[in-house]
Formats: sequence, C-alpha cells, structure tokens
Amino acid sequence: MVCGTRPELIKLAPLLRHFGQGAALVYTGQHYDRSMYSQILDDLPEPGRFHEFAVGGVGRGAQLGRAVQAVDEVLAAHAATAVIVQGDTTSALAGALAANANGVPLVHVEAGLRSHDRAMPEEHNRVMIDHVADLCCVPTEVNRRNLLAEGVAAERIALTGNTVVEALDAALPDTDEQCAELARHGLVADGYVVATIHRPENVDDRANLETVLRELAALPLPVVLPLHPRTGKRVREFGLEGLLEGVRVVEPQAYPAFLALARGAAVVVSDSGGIQEEVSVLKRPVVVVRRSTERPEIEGTFGTLVPPARLREEVLRWLDDVPGHRTRLAGIPSPYGDNSTSKLIAMAVEKLL
Repeated sequence: MVCGTRPELIKLAPLLRHFGQGAALVYTGQHYDRSMYSQILDDLPEPGRFHEFAVGGVGRGAQLGRAVQAVDEVLAAHAATAVIVQGDTTSALAGALAANANGVPLVHVEAGLRSHDRAMPEEHNRVMIDHVADLCCVPTEVNRRNLLAEGVAAERIALTGNTVVEALDAALPDTDEQCAELARHGLVADGYVVATIHRPENVDDRANLETVLRELAALPLPVVLPLHPRTGKRVREFGLEGLLEGVRVVEPQAYPAFLALARGAAVVVSDSGGIQEEVSVLKRPVVVVRRSTERPEIEGTFGTLVPPARLREEVLRWLDDVPGHRTRLAGIPSPYGDNSTSKLIAMAVEKLL
C-alpha cells in the first residue's frame, strides 16, 4: 500500500487491519507536517513492513519524481503481488506509475471520482490512476458510471463502497468521550459550527481566504477552526491574522477528536473531500466551500456547494431548523456503503490475482 497524506492513512487503516502482516506500507512523506502525521501514525495498525520516505516540501513535479523513485526502490527490493493506492494524491499517482513500471498489478481504492474541473490537480491524478489500474474499486454507482463512460472495461471495476465508513466507525469516540471533548473546548452540542479550510482555491487566493474568514466570523454561533498548516501560513503571508480573532482557532485535531467535534456541530463548513463523506455517516450537514466537487452523491441531502461569498447565507439556512434537519438527515443512509468495504475490496483483489 502506497500513501503519503493523513487522509490516505485514515482510509487505508481498515485495509491494513484486514491484510495484517501480509501488507507492506510505503509512506512517501508528501504530508510532512509532523503534528498531523504523528496523530494518525500512533493509531495505525502495524503492517508487515513499513517504509518511510521524505518527499514533501518541494514542487509537485519534483515530489512526484521522488515518490516514484522511492516506491520503485521498494518494489525492486521486495516482491509484491499487488500495489494498492487510495484516492487522488501525488503519492497515489506515484504508486500507480511505479507499479506499472514494475509490472505489478495495480488496485485503485476510491476510483471513479470526477469533479470535471481540470483546474484541480487531483482530477488529473485520479483520471490517470484509473486508466492504468488493473482493478478500480469504486465507492458508488455514480463512480462506476464515470469509468464506464471513459471506456474502462466493466471487468476492471468493483463496486465496494468507501473505507471511510469503517475508519470513522472505528475512530468515533463513545457518547461520554464526545461530551468530554466538547466540554474541553467549552462547547455544547448544536451550539457551534466547525470549519476546515485548506484547498489552494480558498487559501492561496487572498481575496477568497479573506472572504471565507469574514463569512465565518459573521456567523451567530462560535466557529471552531482547526487551522491547517497551509492555511496558517497563507494567513500570515497575506497579513490576515486579525480576521482569526473572529473564530476559535485550535490546533489540527487527532482524528477521533475531530470526529467528536463534527458529530456535535450544528453545521460543518469545509472544502475537504473526506469530510463530505464523513458527514453522511455522522448525519450532519456540510456547507462545501468549493467551485466543484467530485462527490455529488451528497448534494441536496447532507451538503450544498457554495462559493466563499455565499458561505454565511447557506450556514444560516441550515441553522434555521437544526432539530428538523438533524431528524431528516438521520433517516438518510450514507451513499458510501457500510462496514463491509474492506472485505469487498479484499475479495476483488483476490479475484484479480
């Protein structure tokens, strides 16, 4: 298994538990912020082998080249029956290219997602990975149809659901622990908003970042903002530190702690892909601050897609009837499957091999 970011580690954990000592994990170090990485690594199931590299902190092209070389070295030194990559990161593409170069069957977990937005680097990554993969494990029927429309053979596609459901269920604290986490921050359930902002379209553009922070600060409830390192860096570069005074800035949270905060929030605001999936399990609404999304399955149910300038307007709409929305969302099943995903992926891999 090849990965290099915190979300990949989270989503591969159920597969690591399933394969146990039969799995080797190659971590490229694409996410090189130690605080975010170590929070997940501490809870990660122990693989049969662990190979760690440090390809982060350079441009995308150099990062890809270094990551391909790193995975290539591992495959040259250790026989592998298959390479599994997850999602759409530079590390996932590197694992795909290295597997292809070494003639090792490639499995793409979370295949078939499409935003149809060519300005997103991830869109290019996921398309390339899907088209070199021997097995595409798709979370939803929407994803399967995307691949078929692009000419991917049906026999290369397996509908499995998304491992995020298993990862979340394993990490979600119990009710008492959730209450304790909220109390630690001086919060009460349904009495706050939690926000995560980190995508380049929002944080690398000064006007968009300023708009997002102003919109969050104008909300009538406290806003908890776990500050992503990239976001914090841009806030300082753009001289926007004063706008953080309108929100409650906290350090990036360990996965269980963040789930507790999201579970108790009246509304979640985010530009994250993974959070769009997680709210469908937590049964919470999300306002997605992006120009496009590769996860349309939650549109109109758990989430709405808005530009930065409409953030506050959309949050207020959800806040208008929190109990009513909560009851309605509780009755909607997650489109991303259940706790059988890792088993279904393993069965598909065994069939491929």
